[in-house]
Amino acid sequence: MAAEVMLMGVKGGPAIRPGSQMPASTLVRAGGKTILVDAGLGATRGLCDAGVPLTGIDLVLITHLHSDHYLELGPMFHTAWVAGLTTPVPVIGPPGLSAYWEGFLHAMAFDVTLRMEDEGRVPPGPLFDIGRLCEGLVHDAGRVRVHAMRNDHPPISESYALRIDCGGDSIVISGDTAYMPQMAEFAADADILIHEAMLPAGVEALVARMTNGDDRLRDHILRSHTSAEDVGRIAAAAGVGQLALTHMVPDGDPDITEDDWIEAVRRHWQGQLHIGRDGMVLTT
Repeated sequence: MAAEVMLMGVKGGPAIRPGSQMPASTLVRAGGKTILVDAGLGATRGLCDAGVPLTGIDLVLITHLHSDHYLELGPMFHTAWVAGLTTPVPVIGPPGLSAYWEGFLHAMAFDVTLRMEDEGRVPPGPLFDIGRLCEGLVHDAGRVRVHAMRNDHPPISESYALRIDCGGDSIVISGDTAYMPQMAEFAADADILIHEAMLPAGVEALVARMTNGDDRLRDHILRSHTSAEDVGRIAAAAGVGQLALTHMVPDGDPDITEDDWIEAVRRHWQGQLHIGRDGMVLTT
């Protein structure tokens, strides 16, 4: 059976505006397993729109601790809990994720205690079964194996790309990263490469519109992300079957069209290309 990927959130950065797409979250269904990669704002709605019951998630992977990649993780688990979740779900992420979960439970203590006492619900804390994300094999269950590679996303050091292999199908998700030629080796011969992308020409306009950032935001974006042109280089060197752009910067700029993304990638990559949109479904 083919693996399936839904791009539930393809916007780069945490802010949303009318008409924008949603921050990072990706749904992978492979080998009979339902895997959520990142849980930015809107992930819970995205799962429901994909027909996934919140009690039916088998694994959660968090690539790094920027808010647009894990902001909704606590609310999603709380909602799954009130929807009937009673068994632990593996959550693999970088250091700091335990503190986030403990802080979320503390913030929700009144509601959690009330529902346990008034509605007979199980304690939610143990449902969040946290594992440490690090380089190498991080998950091996049945036909599904997940490997991680540290990527380059300064100033965060604990940031990872993921490769999900299942029954001959391979899906690689870059996470947030600057250009890394070694990503091509990690993604070699993958059926689908889902890679973040930016258009440097659009970054200046994006920063100019911001009211609560300065030149440091521009510097961060340019040094910590991969241009669409370089994404094309990686896809070509890796020999992947399909390339999908995600975590796109800028998003919602009327002066940036799909043709701009295509033109940049096509300088190096002539294979099957998907310019990511929320709700887009890909199959191996």
